[in-house]
Amino acid sequence: MTTARLRLDGVTATVLPATTGPAPVKHSPGSPGYRRATLSLFAAGMTTFMALYYVQGLLPQLSSHFDVSPTTSALAVSLTTGLLAVAIIPASALSERYGRVRLMVGSAVAASVIGLLLPWAPSIELLLAGRALQGLLCAGVPAVAMAYLAEEVDGMSLGGAMGRYVAGTTIGGLVGRLIPGFAVDFVSWQWALEIAALVSLAFAIAFWRMVPDSQFFTPQPVSLRTTGRNLVAHLRDPGLLSLFALAFVLMGGFVTVYNFIGYRLLGGPFGLPAGIVAAIFFMYLAGTVSSAWGGRLADRLGRRRVLVAATSIMLVGLLITIPDHLWSVIVGLFLFTAGFFAAHSVASGWVSARATEHRAEASSLYLFHYYLGSSVVGALGGLMYSAFGWAGVAVYVGTLTAAGVLLAALPRRRRSA
Repeated sequence: MTTARLRLDGVTATVLPATTGPAPVKHSPGSPGYRRATLSLFAAGMTTFMALYYVQGLLPQLSSHFDVSPTTSALAVSLTTGLLAVAIIPASALSERYGRVRLMVGSAVAASVIGLLLPWAPSIELLLAGRALQGLLCAGVPAVAMAYLAEEVDGMSLGGAMGRYVAGTTIGGLVGRLIPGFAVDFVSWQWALEIAALVSLAFAIAFWRMVPDSQFFTPQPVSLRTTGRNLVAHLRDPGLLSLFALAFVLMGGFVTVYNFIGYRLLGGPFGLPAGIVAAIFFMYLAGTVSSAWGGRLADRLGRRRVLVAATSIMLVGLLITIPDHLWSVIVGLFLFTAGFFAAHSVASGWVSARATEHRAEASSLYLFHYYLGSSVVGALGGLMYSAFGWAGVAVYVGTLTAAGVLLAALPRRRRSA
């Protein structure tokens, strides 16, 4: 170490150079930071999507207990996801000011704690208000997770890291539906929900303990004007706009298929018992594997190539479900589900990689279109099923998926991705 001597007013002082530690390095596969980042975000996906969907399997019990219609009972799901969509963009803006990790941890823990209280709500109105609040609180994780990974993980490994997070969301959605459904055969519906809420809280605490601090995040001033300017800038990027449109059509088609596949299997010519039909959600496990697989392949082969392949698999799977043969429906649904989650993993990672600035806003726009597709396209799918049965759903979703294949194939040359 070299020193310098400075003489002021007859006094000689020794000036030591400032010492700095090693420059931070982005997490890459094999490093402890990468393992902690991906495992913690897997846990974050688990806790968030358990909190979102843990009441879905018990909607009939809510109708019976509170003496309300199925439509009112279903608000326990739709209010939560609707408020989540509304809160996505504000949550991403707050993360620019207060930090990615702080917002995600606060969101995951608070949403899980609210979940512990909801089973004991004395009225359906309080339960629905609590579910709406839970949706607002859940928004912090999906709004920020992709931006966090893009900032902290080496770009060549981002697809694999994003795949693990998406895998956590798929398992969380599955487990959140299954735990109360199995538990209610042995305990009251309140305790069935309480068990699921406790599991969700355990994953929230695991996320809090494991998640590495941000190394490359720089706080930014937050204002309506600044946030609006950042959002408009992303919407002016044709490459990002096509990815937002892709999220809209693919999620809308996916939700439509799962909304009405149960009706088809309960009716003729299948006539399956309700318990067997409920097990169709195990198909989400195909997405758990394919999301991680798609992310890794995108790192090796290129995002556009894998995205076109994944959306094409969705379309092929949908076509296979058309014949009235149970094996055909199962195989087709498996391929459709695997293709969807692989496409979502690649597309969401591409958004974060392409948006080199204000990533949280870019990710929030992607997710806004994602959940908007779920609400709008899924609702319109009911009209097609009522009018034309499964053939109508297949044509409707097939058109959307074919549009998704075209969107996936579009060149995106403005920025390196």
